[in-house]
Formats: sequence, structure tokens, C-alpha cells
Amino acid sequence: MRRRATAEPAHLRKRGVKVVIPEKRDQAADRAKKGRRGGRPVATRDDKTPESYLAGLHLRASMIWIRDLTQTTS
Repeated sequence: MRRRATAEPAHLRKRGVKVVIPEKRDQAADRAKKGRRGGRPVATRDDKTPESYLAGLHLRASMIWIRDLTQTTS
């Protein structure tokens, strides 16, 4: 069975293609830096509608409002 060219860095180097293969420990370090929040959320088609955008704004505004209420009463 013939191997794919993408799996052969030596072949790609001969053709002048720079091969960049990230190492797993680098990826793990990047994930650790991001912490619990992770990376960027996946954008779906629903996220692009004006209604869902406005709902997100309302949700975030209510979260800020509740946070401010709890901080001022404490």
C-alpha cells in the first residue's frame, strides 16, 4: 500500500515544501494556558441570526446585572 504524500515529510522537503507538524506536548501546553474556557466556540448557522445575537446580548446583560446586584448587597 502506497503512503500518502502528506505523511512523508522527506518527500515534501525534496519538493521544497516546509513541513510543520505540531507536537502533542505543545498542544497540551496551549490547552493548559487557555484553562477551563478552552478555545474559540464553534460558530453555527444559528449564531448568525439577529434573533440569536440579541438573545445572547440579553443573556449576557442579565448575567452582568445579577452579578452587580450580588456585589452591591454583600
